Amino acid sequence: MDIDIAPPADDDLARGSDGAGAWSRHLVPLGRAAFAAVFLWFAPGDFSRQGIAWAGQQGVPLAGLLVPLAGLLSLAGGLSVLLGYRARLGAWLLILFLVPVTIMFHNFWAVRDPMMAQIQQGFFLANLSRLGGALLIAHFGAGPFSLDGRASISRPRHSTG
Repeated sequence: MDIDIAPPADDDLARGSDGAGAWSRHLVPLGRAAFAAVFLWFAPGDFSRQGIAWAGQQGVPLAGLLVPLAGLLSLAGGLSVLLGYRARLGAWLLILFLVPVTIMFHNFWAVRDPMMAQIQQGFFLANLSRLGGALLIAHFGAGPFSLDGRASISRPRHSTG
């Protein structure tokens, strides 16, 4: 059985240089916002007495210093990615935040209660997914509709020849 799939008409889907629809570039800022949301949502807790005390109970050394520092990484990285301003650097800040937090707080392999181990494994995998997203942003950058994108457009291009 032959299936004939006609390409969409040009007016139905304006194609970009990568073959993706022109509308798809609007997905990038939505993706950045969705990705950054969790970091921005939870960052204020890292500055609260309760958040610092809880981390101290979980074994974080120097919790009064390290937990607010983690909050700064989360907040700065999240805002950077959300706005697309120095997004690669912001992604590296989030990686710097995610690696120790994931290993220290979601070490499911060391939890004896099976139900709690399963919950921690879910948190571990969620952070692993976030780490993957941060690595992609660190490599590819902010994409369209970003402050980084606007800066590259406004910079004059100099010829070396």
